[in-house]
Amino acid sequence: MKKNMNKVDKKFFTLVDEVKRFSFDELFKRIKLNYSVLPINIKNILENYFDRYDFWGSLNESQGDFDEIEKKAKVIKNHIDDFVWLYNKLQDYSSKFLLFAILNNWINYDCMSLKQTIDKSSEHYFDYNLIPHCKDEVFVDVGAYNGDTTLSFIKSYGEDSYKKIYCFEITPKVYDNLQLNLKNYKNIQYINKALRDKKGYVYIDENSTSISANRTTKKGQFKITCTSLDEEISGKVTMIKMDIEGDEKRAIKGCKQHIIKDTPKLLISIYHKNEHYFELARMINQYNKNYNFYLRNYGGELYPTEIVLFAIPKK
Repeated sequence: MKKNMNKVDKKFFTLVDEVKRFSFDELFKRIKLNYSVLPINIKNILENYFDRYDFWGSLNESQGDFDEIEKKAKVIKNHIDDFVWLYNKLQDYSSKFLLFAILNNWINYDCMSLKQTIDKSSEHYFDYNLIPHCKDEVFVDVGAYNGDTTLSFIKSYGEDSYKKIYCFEITPKVYDNLQLNLKNYKNIQYINKALRDKKGYVYIDENSTSISANRTTKKGQFKITCTSLDEEISGKVTMIKMDIEGDEKRAIKGCKQHIIKDTPKLLISIYHKNEHYFELARMINQYNKNYNFYLRNYGGELYPTEIVLFAIPKK
């Protein structure tokens, strides 16, 4: 353990040391044991949630199904040094404590620490401590849904804060609502395409619980064009938000040149896949070293959702 650490550092590195002492089997058994002693109502909430949103694996104690626990145990054990790398890259202790709270929730089902990290002081994606003001922004809203994030951006910074907004949305019904909800605002371009790392076609995988959780797949009923941001937008962009249900890694590959040349502010949802916590930050850091990294939590109290990685250009 490092010297000269504060309370947050000590909590995080104590947990890291524990993980390193365990074998995978020991870690897996520990998480299962911690799950087994949870109140039944909490188990029901978690098992129903993983059944409705299958990003992380299935969980059903009565049927002996611990797929979700096994998957996160593997990521924690095999990539604990990647989590340490991210921790050391994070620029404030709100971010560092959040990363500890996520791992502590995954391992020990600690909901109190996670609850403490939820940001209720700012609009989702728009933390004034990280982005205090905006002027002449070229904002790309990837996974624009019904326009809620774009409206939050305008609410936070004003109608005079941007030159152009690009809204990408894949679901036709939502795409229509998106245009309707933003019809009173100028200089917004709507694009009914999926953002990935290259041109082609994909299909929409419809989520039975929430249309906002629709994602792309190789097979399906509804075919849609996919493209990359580097192919789609030739001019400079200054801010990119992404929330595309696990496709963020491919989309970041597809905007590599914009990240290298423009150094846009990046607001990336990273909670859809366990590996994305460190993988996406590493990708961005490899493309462009001129970023500072932060984490914010806009999500649930029982399990980490709506976790956003902020990559903010260094001054």
